[in-house]
Amino acid sequence: MGPSGHVDTFTRDNLPPSASWPEIDLGDYQYPPYLNAATELTDRMVERGFGDNVALIGNGRTRTYQDLMEWTNRIANALVDDFGIKPGNRVLIRSGNNPAMVACWLAVTKVGAVAVNTMPMLRAGELCKIIIKAEISHALVDARLRDELDAAALESGFLKQIIEFDGTANFDAVLDRVALNKSRVFEAVRTGRDDVVLLGFTSGTTGEPKATMHFHRDLLIIADAYAKEVLDVRQSDVFVGSPPIGFTFGLGGLAIFPLRFGASAALFEDAAPARLIEIIQQHKATVCFTAPTAYRAMLQAMDDGADLSSLRIAISAGETLPAVTFHEWARKTGTPILDGIGSTELLHIFITNRIDDCRPGCTGTPVGGYQAKVLSADGHEVGRGEVGRLAVRGPVGCRYMSADARQAEYVVEGWNVTGDSFVQDEEDYFHFVARTDGMIVSSGYNIAGPEVEAALLLHPDVKEAAVVGAPDEERGFIVEAHVVLRDGVQGGPDETALLQTHVKSVIAPFKYPRRVVYTKSLPKTESGKIQRFKLLS
Repeated sequence: MGPSGHVDTFTRDNLPPSASWPEIDLGDYQYPPYLNAATELTDRMVERGFGDNVALIGNGRTRTYQDLMEWTNRIANALVDDFGIKPGNRVLIRSGNNPAMVACWLAVTKVGAVAVNTMPMLRAGELCKIIIKAEISHALVDARLRDELDAAALESGFLKQIIEFDGTANFDAVLDRVALNKSRVFEAVRTGRDDVVLLGFTSGTTGEPKATMHFHRDLLIIADAYAKEVLDVRQSDVFVGSPPIGFTFGLGGLAIFPLRFGASAALFEDAAPARLIEIIQQHKATVCFTAPTAYRAMLQAMDDGADLSSLRIAISAGETLPAVTFHEWARKTGTPILDGIGSTELLHIFITNRIDDCRPGCTGTPVGGYQAKVLSADGHEVGRGEVGRLAVRGPVGCRYMSADARQAEYVVEGWNVTGDSFVQDEEDYFHFVARTDGMIVSSGYNIAGPEVEAALLLHPDVKEAAVVGAPDEERGFIVEAHVVLRDGVQGGPDETALLQTHVKSVIAPFKYPRRVVYTKSLPKTESGKIQRFKLLS
């Protein structure tokens, strides 16, 4: 570990034991001992002559790199002077995809704090778990999304200060008003390249949040590896997409990648498939990030007059890309979709297709600096054409906070062993087969069945519940709940709607069961354990 600029040493103190880390091979990705990723993405870009380039587009205006540098410096001054945030403090950010969220994230990073980006769909109970686990003291929230955070703060006991900003860019919230009177100059905290800069939370198969820990150098590595090699980012590029910036997939694709290379990001809270077509056309977008489900929906919504000729590349991740979608997209747009796989643990995509080498029904080959292999259940590499668990290593790797027991499961003999089954063919290309860890992947979102079951069991009508992933042509899989109702309660459309609304009120709405099957009993072992495999159709 190199030097640290943190006063609050919580994250460094809670790194897993070094012996449990995966092997890290930095290779060509070398950075100085002191490094602040936000400074590299803003101030350094201005110094390099990108000041007049457009950095962010959204809410009816554009912001140059000069604008973004000054905006983030003002916010950083406010965070330190008026709100007392210190290097190493964990700061939760709650917002939709808009320029203000990116500015807040950059400012938090400049002051040496540790950002915890969250999706606006998370409910109080989910936020509370994150706050407690990371011992979060401060939160920056879009004023429109405060209610759930207030409830989480009350329940957690950790969150002491909630600071509102205006996600609509009208600068009519406390953080905006304070920042407007601050200096445009801020000397960023001299953080170490090995200081934790981001906690990426992932629910895992149990629904319990686990924090993945990422360093300042990691944020630059994913850009200098994947974005440079695979996307060949240019100053003229305009990035668009739908993944929440609260996900590392969205943070990389819609913030880090464009800002690292002087390109632009067009950020919109409403980036549903039909709207995304309009955004691409309006802003002449060249790079698009979204999930296979969205590409299928975009194809259905695309009329004969749609002009997506500005796109030079489309990126797909979150679930496997069907070959039929690959072919239909290429036929209609003339643009390839590059399928790839990444994880929150490794921050972004590590296996991918390339523009000049993309194959339907194939995930591709490792990004430069990464290695991958397929393992048997006993940890040995299998032969070509055999199914096994995907293992990866490279310049970034899995570090779960607080020595989480999952660290020993995910990191095996120096390799990051994901929850995915793969096959490697005779030409060394990797092909996705299935999830191996029980996670339900629906429209690119990871959903833990036990978390949905727990939400259902909170409803007084539900006696028992078991959740599985059911195949679905549009979403890949959907959440299917098998429910035993209490005596006197009748199943039917009205009851289904009631239970679905209840689940949406308890956990993030995208996790709700899209299909509810009513049954008199659930299949169980002699010891009473539910046999979910018998519920799979």
